[in-house]
Amino acid sequence: MSSINGTSNGSDSKKLRVEDRMEAAPSRVLHIRKLPNETTETEVIALGLPFGKVTNILTLKGKNQAFLELGTEEAAITMVNYYSTVTPHVRNVPVFIQYSNHKELKTDAGNQRAQAVLQAVSAVQGGGTPTSGSTVDLALTAASSPVLRIIIDNMFYPVTLDVLQQIFSKFGTVMKIITFTKNNQFQALLQFNDPSTAQQAKIALDGQNIYNSCCTLRIDYSKLVNLNVKYNNDKSRDYTRPELPAGDGQPAVDPNMAAAFQGKDSSSLLGALSPLNAAAAAAAAAGRVALSGHSGSSGVLLASNLNEEVSAPLNWVYGDCQRVKILYNKKDSALIQMADANQAQLAMSHLNGQKMYGKVIRVTLSKHTSVQLPRDGLDDQGLTKDFTNSPLHRFKKPGSKNFQNIFPPSTTLHLSNIPDHKMALLQMSTVEEAIQGLIDLHNYNMGDNHHLRVSFSKSTI
Repeated sequence: MSSINGTSNGSDSKKLRVEDRMEAAPSRVLHIRKLPNETTETEVIALGLPFGKVTNILTLKGKNQAFLELGTEEAAITMVNYYSTVTPHVRNVPVFIQYSNHKELKTDAGNQRAQAVLQAVSAVQGGGTPTSGSTVDLALTAASSPVLRIIIDNMFYPVTLDVLQQIFSKFGTVMKIITFTKNNQFQALLQFNDPSTAQQAKIALDGQNIYNSCCTLRIDYSKLVNLNVKYNNDKSRDYTRPELPAGDGQPAVDPNMAAAFQGKDSSSLLGALSPLNAAAAAAAAAGRVALSGHSGSSGVLLASNLNEEVSAPLNWVYGDCQRVKILYNKKDSALIQMADANQAQLAMSHLNGQKMYGKVIRVTLSKHTSVQLPRDGLDDQGLTKDFTNSPLHRFKKPGSKNFQNIFPPSTTLHLSNIPDHKMALLQMSTVEEAIQGLIDLHNYNMGDNHHLRVSFSKSTI
């Protein structure tokens, strides 16, 4: 069995008490309480794997507790800090993690099962091959699978790191993501907080399309058990360490974006997974996976580094803009309320990082759930605009064909509602010019109650 600070025989184990409820000083030994019955060593180890090397474990099954020793005190601090904002779960039961008063766990030869699991994990972490044997092999299979390898086939539309986080967080806490291109294919490594969650996500999402008839998810288990993320930017993200730098030449992660993807709300942004069907696909803007049933999630965006006239017209391309509020102390930023969280996510994925008026705009999910109108009699200098009853809304009707004509910003504009003509295509020299043209011309009054409709097209002239 394992022991604390040298305690190694059965009688001494009775001396192990519940850790003092008072907050202990940081230690690489962590005390885990309220574990469900029959929790395995593998499940306890999986809690620590995202944060670094796990060097020892002691389970107190009669008390539903365990002690977990990490390789460094820094790793333990990161783990405790992360789980103070995101409640850890084992078998869907919330558990509690705190520093132990002890500084190390010592192990004798009696704790064979736990040591077999640790050896299997260490072999994979070090790139070696574990010893053959049923206990070790089973431990390796379970303990080495919190990381999924994702390949996007038929990638007609761009897929971002944030889109992957939104889709996979439905199944549990996403800890880290690394995206890259290999063999001309967009790929990603995505790490969950435990292997069982990764398994559920793989079973549910493998073979599904992110967008209608394209961007197919091909998912397998990675040989890695932990991802080493050095930078937080558009290509890699460690949600357990928001303080990481962006890296040279990479846009930094907006603090509001980091906050939006942490905490209990991170797994509720997409709502319950539902079967993909035509109505859901249309309502989720051309078939985005699992975007229906988003109970309690926000449809408010925070857009920054823009001109205030940009906010509403551009977002109407990706949904029905309800309200816009220019921030009083930061006129280049605005809160934009869309009709629902699906439309907000769609607008963010297509508009974040686009260049307008010579500036790169940032679009993130806001912590606000709605944009409040000014109180009666209060003059807010026209900073808040209400478009709730605007005739420009094009996505009110579920299953509308307008959902099938939503495309990323491109150099080609689609013009409709033209007098004497049904529609036309207009080719601009750059995407930035096309964005400017859409802002200036959408809803332009062409006479006789004909208002020009402008959107992006997938076609070229």
